[in-house]
Amino acid sequence: MSADHTNKARRTIPVVDRVGVKSMEILEQIGSIWFLLLEASGWIWKRFTQRNARLGRVAIVAQICRIGVQSIFIVSLVSASIGFILGLQMAPPLDTLGQVHLVPNIIAVAVFRELGPLMAAIVMVGFAGAAISAEIGTMVVGEEIEALEAHALNPVRFLVVPRVIAAVISLICLAVVSDLVAVGAAAVMSKMVLGIGFTQYYDATVAQVDPIDFLTGIVKAGVFGLLIGLIACGNGLRVRGGAAGVGNATTQTVVQSVVAVIFADLIFTAVFYAAGLV
Repeated sequence: MSADHTNKARRTIPVVDRVGVKSMEILEQIGSIWFLLLEASGWIWKRFTQRNARLGRVAIVAQICRIGVQSIFIVSLVSASIGFILGLQMAPPLDTLGQVHLVPNIIAVAVFRELGPLMAAIVMVGFAGAAISAEIGTMVVGEEIEALEAHALNPVRFLVVPRVIAAVISLICLAVVSDLVAVGAAAVMSKMVLGIGFTQYYDATVAQVDPIDFLTGIVKAGVFGLLIGLIACGNGLRVRGGAAGVGNATTQTVVQSVVAVIFADLIFTAVFYAAGLV
């Protein structure tokens, strides 16, 4: 009997080791992102408190065009599809209750509070987050980061800060685009399939959505953009092992960003619910 317990203990130890190692990796990742946020925030603070501190306005605008403007089409396409899907899925159960006219109300709440920012964030993760990580990772492999440091140029200031600021601004704008396109697509579907006129749909949406619903979605989008930018830049700066390391960093960026966005959305929703904002 004691031998069986010994064998079970030996089999359990590797499992415990793997859990411990994985937990330490997660904590290390969170810590590195936190310190990267502090350093980036320090440079932004210097920009407003010191005259000679610059963040590179041209670089920020270029990143906004690359991250945000080029994502508009795919965000609009995904949002329009979601708007059609929501209307078609909710119409049958509401029809059995004789409440088809509530389709605009439900879609408005779902899109402005949750789906608009969330869809824009997930699209940005695949479209821009992976690209940022691969770009910075390639610079690390090519020793361009060391060249910046050799010229007394801080990589966080010149590479991370413009991309993080651009990610936050772009995702806020993309969330607005996602909201409008999803609601507009649902309105077209309701007119064509459910017989709900545009005026009726508009009146129901305006009556249902309060400014706080729109603002909570915008706040979420800003935080989502911050998380995506920090995770992408952090993984890029930690690339090791040549081209394989770049690919691994890109994969980790996509996975970690999606998980971080979902958890952040959960936390925001719980806080807003406790505060009576939802």
